[in-house]
Amino acid sequence: MKRVLFAALALVCLSQPAFADEKLAGTKNCLACHSVNTQVVGPAFKDVAKKYADDKGAVNTLAAKVRAGGGGVWGAIPMPANPQVSEAEAKKLVTWVLSLK
Repeated sequence: MKRVLFAALALVCLSQPAFADEKLAGTKNCLACHSVNTQVVGPAFKDVAKKYADDKGAVNTLAAKVRAGGGGVWGAIPMPANPQVSEAEAKKLVTWVLSLK
């Protein structure tokens, strides 16, 4: 019985990062243009994570892009500015996205 309980607890803990900030992404309107696994208007979050996997400055760079907007990296459609997202929220969201490898 202890093994089953431990396995269930481990499964919950290991799956938690995938959903850790998906709720925040929804409330900040990120999911209108992005999804975790597939391209919508913008790239899939997993593709962003792969692209920036070795970039040590990615959290700060991408958090600034979330707030100010940006373009040219993923195609012709620019990402609009998101001033409703605080700097702390942007860093939290980007850290979550980068964990989705």
